[in-house]
Amino acid sequence: MTDDPTIPFLSAERLAGLGITTRDVVEAIERLIRQRDDGHAWSAPKAVMLPADGRYLMAALAATDDPPLLATKTVVLNPQNPARGRPQVDGLVTVLHSDTGRAVALLDATWVTAVRTAGLSATAARYLARPDAATVAFIGCGVQARSHLEALSDLFPLTEIRMLGRGQANIDALGQEAARRSLAAVVCGSGEEVLAGAELVVSSVTYAADLVPFLDAGWLGPGSFAAITDLAAPWVRSSFAGLDRVVIDDLEQEAALPNKLVPHDAVTGDLAGLVLGTLPGRTRSDERNAFVFRGHAMGDLAIAVLACERAGLVPGGATDG
Repeated sequence: MTDDPTIPFLSAERLAGLGITTRDVVEAIERLIRQRDDGHAWSAPKAVMLPADGRYLMAALAATDDPPLLATKTVVLNPQNPARGRPQVDGLVTVLHSDTGRAVALLDATWVTAVRTAGLSATAARYLARPDAATVAFIGCGVQARSHLEALSDLFPLTEIRMLGRGQANIDALGQEAARRSLAAVVCGSGEEVLAGAELVVSSVTYAADLVPFLDAGWLGPGSFAAITDLAAPWVRSSFAGLDRVVIDDLEQEAALPNKLVPHDAVTGDLAGLVLGTLPGRTRSDERNAFVFRGHAMGDLAIAVLACERAGLVPGGATDG
């Protein structure tokens, strides 16, 4: 328990002003994955609760001793929130000293989740996507689409985005962001249309218990890479078997959870395999690859470490606190 009642809170606005780039996030994620492999960082499988009213309640935990930080993210996704004037997904990241347990900071979880998710996709894309990919399709045009557009624009020579979404306001906002980046923007009317010709794909459809799959991985073209951030809920699961490789975020986490993202025999490996070199990345220009993930606590920790470093909150060793 801290003896300081004024634990720093880093709001979304302050976090956005810290100058954290896509490359910073990718490097931090890869560094933590290597630390975990060396036994100097740890993560636990997500804990999830699904009340009958449609809420999605989640907690994620990861820690490192270099620097000594432990991050716990707790999030509530509630479809009723927008009617209350609240974001559909909201929560908090609590950061402690990983040796003493002293409270270090509280972070806005909505911003952390957006940047972390795009960062995980970008990390996988470095290994699984074509480096010359120029067209990206978005299925779901909200916060995650905008954060992915920023991340993918940093890594790939984008010229065009394709959009499929339910909310016109989100479609308009994403289109305006594309225009600001001098990218062409095309609104599509179906899953097959939006995937046609797309070299990069991001699906971020908001979770709903009654969602009926409407995307088929067979519609992905040669040389494509899909970052599937939405538990693969809008995808026909059996269609993943036709892809060249399907990588998930963490094999250990997936084994511990009952609701599998994709059929077991379709999974090629996980993100750590790509980073550590035990799983080859793209080997042919015409490969059709996908990164299907539920979110990795190492990603949340990576953002927490970067934020605390930039904000001057990184603690010292065991005597600190």
